[in-house]
Amino acid sequence: MSGKHILIKNAYIVDAAQRQTAQGSILLRLRNGDTHGEIIAADISGAVIKTPADCEVFDARGSLALPSFTDMHCHLREPGEEEKETVNTGTAAAAAGGYGAVVSMPNTKPVTDTIERLSAVLATARAWGLCNVLPSAAITMGQRGQILCDFEALHNAGAAAFTDDGMPVADAGVMLEAMKRCAKFDGLIISHCEEPSLSSGGVMNESRTSRTLGVKGIPNAAEDVMIARDLILSELTGCRLHIAHVSTSGGIRMIREAKSRGVRVTAETCPHYFTFCDEDVMFYGANAKMNPPLRSREDVKAVIEGIKDGTVDCISTDHAPHTEKQKSGHLSEAKNGITGLQTALAAAITYLVMPGHIDIYRLVELLSIKPAQILGRDAEIKTGSRQGVTIVNPNREIVISRSMLKSKSYNTPFMGLSLYGAVENTFVV
Repeated sequence: MSGKHILIKNAYIVDAAQRQTAQGSILLRLRNGDTHGEIIAADISGAVIKTPADCEVFDARGSLALPSFTDMHCHLREPGEEEKETVNTGTAAAAAGGYGAVVSMPNTKPVTDTIERLSAVLATARAWGLCNVLPSAAITMGQRGQILCDFEALHNAGAAAFTDDGMPVADAGVMLEAMKRCAKFDGLIISHCEEPSLSSGGVMNESRTSRTLGVKGIPNAAEDVMIARDLILSELTGCRLHIAHVSTSGGIRMIREAKSRGVRVTAETCPHYFTFCDEDVMFYGANAKMNPPLRSREDVKAVIEGIKDGTVDCISTDHAPHTEKQKSGHLSEAKNGITGLQTALAAAITYLVMPGHIDIYRLVELLSIKPAQILGRDAEIKTGSRQGVTIVNPNREIVISRSMLKSKSYNTPFMGLSLYGAVENTFVV
């Protein structure tokens, strides 16, 4: 059975490739269970689009129509930690934040490291997901960094990428073999770049603030060493490599240089790395604790430069929900991670677009076009595309509150902040 039809009218359709915006209409067939939807027609000529009898109409009232966002990095927690998040609540937050698709991380309980477990995640997503869920699978069994998973079988079963996110693959020989195997079928490795011997026991960025708070710091080198290693291995094997959550000036510099040599590398950063710095941990406490940690002001500037010049390909959320109890108590005992699916757009508009670092077309590239392209998915608003549509009012002010958040968890330093950029609707196909 086909999904219902929606006509979006009076929207300003943003075409990032042509760097133009024009008012028009979009006719969508929304997905229905296992049946994919699509964009049936997208027109800026002013012509009347012929609509089915059962078509609903959404008047965008002059707001922007963007290709729905794709998040390459989020934690939905199901199975195993449903007290933090479920596929249903996580995708509800994603859709409310403008996302038509999310790549879920495999650090579930049990770890998503077999076809059976991957199939179970896909089945749950089909039954309860409110946007498209593209599950990644682990690089190593149990994310223990030793025995490699069956990449090709998992890829054929629907794995979008391979990552041990949260647990770095410390053994260079294991990562080399993983890249060799993935390169055979053009698979994608998402690397959590962390050298455990340099980060072990660390709570936040190594800085004056960490010393003031009396906690162990994590140096930039803990991230940079692993970025350098994986860039070398990617160049050696020809494997597609995606560097997760880049936070350091050194990492940005190395990725920029590797791209100039033709290394098949892409990179993401997260809103918190261009919004906050390590000094903010003094104010936000455990809600500003994540891995990698918030870095220095100089690192924040370098990340923004990487976003501006194309070194950073996309903005991902690293949405990592935790219970209130897990984020309370002493900073050193709190879990790493913050929620981010409903704050990413507003953070990017407020801290990147409004100050003039980037324009709306570059923002669409970062949230929609590039992550979709990396995953081999549709990335534009055009007839026949399976990219959904997100309606955005970039000038509308919002205040981040518990009542607006769809996630089960509220661990975010954005809580209570006034930001600009509101998602008015997300149409998932």
